[in-house]
Amino acid sequence: MNVKIGLVQSRCGSVREENLERSLKGIAEAAGRGAKIVCLQELFLTPYFCQDEDAGRFALAEAVPGPTTERLAAAAREHDCVIIASLFEKRAPGIYHNTAVVIDADGTYLGKYRKMHIPDDPNYHEKFYFTPGDLGYRSWNTRYGKIGVLVCWDQWYPEAARLTALSGAQILFYPTAIGWMEEEKDSQGASQHCAWETVQRGHAVANGCYVAAVNRTGREDALEFWGSSFVSNPFGEVTAKASADREEVLVADCDLGGIEEIRCNWPFFRDRRIETYGDLQKRFLD
Repeated sequence: MNVKIGLVQSRCGSVREENLERSLKGIAEAAGRGAKIVCLQELFLTPYFCQDEDAGRFALAEAVPGPTTERLAAAAREHDCVIIASLFEKRAPGIYHNTAVVIDADGTYLGKYRKMHIPDDPNYHEKFYFTPGDLGYRSWNTRYGKIGVLVCWDQWYPEAARLTALSGAQILFYPTAIGWMEEEKDSQGASQHCAWETVQRGHAVANGCYVAAVNRTGREDALEFWGSSFVSNPFGEVTAKASADREEVLVADCDLGGIEEIRCNWPFFRDRRIETYGDLQKRFLD
C-alpha cells in the first residue's frame, strides 16, 4: 500500500492561536496534496520556551487529551487524515511531559507517547520542564498504516527506534526542534546537521522502515532552527527534503507494501542475537 505523508515545517510566533491556525492550514494543504498522515513539529503551539528556566512557563501546559486535541480531531475528520502533534502536557501539578498525540483519520484519539530522552544543554533546558516519559515505546494502527512516534532528542538513540519498530511501526515520525547556536554555526553547523540527518537515515536502514523528521524553522532568541525536514526510505535514501529557512509543507510517498519484502531480504530482526544484549541495561561497561 502506498501512502502519502505530510510534514508541516513552520515558524512559531508568540501568539498561541496564530501558531495553531498556521498548523491547521498546513494540515489542510498537506491533505489537499494527498497526504493521509500529517505530522507537526515539536511543541508547535509556542516558541521553543526551553532556552532558559522560567517556572511561569508551566502555565503553557494543558491536559492531553484536551482542548488542542479536540481542535486537531476536528481537522482529522474534515481532511480524512491521521494527525501527529507534539504538546506540552500537564499531567498533574509539578509533573509535565513533552507529549506526542496520535489522532486517527476519523478524529479518534488513539493515544500518546511521552518523550523519553530529555536533554539538558545550553539553550535546551528541558530537564527543568519535562518529566521523562513512562509509557514505553509503541506504535498505533491507523487507517493508513502502523506508525510509531518519538520526539526530537529520542532521534539520537538507536534503542528507541529499534523498540518502536519491533512493535510493528512502518514509519517512525520524529517531531523536532533543533537548531544552531550562532557562535557554533560557522565552525560546526554543517557537521551537526550531517550527524542529525545521518543517524536517522541509519534508523531507517537498521529497522527496514520509513523515517520522517519534521523540524521548525526560523530564529527564536539564541537559536536558529535549521528546518530541513526530510523523509528517508528503508534504504536510507532521502526521498523528500524541505529547505533550511522557509516554512514548507513537505509531502512524500511511502511504499508500505514493500516493507515486508525489505525486511525479508535484509532480515535484521531475525538475526538479532538478543541473548547477547543484556549489557545494554548497564550505564557503561567499566
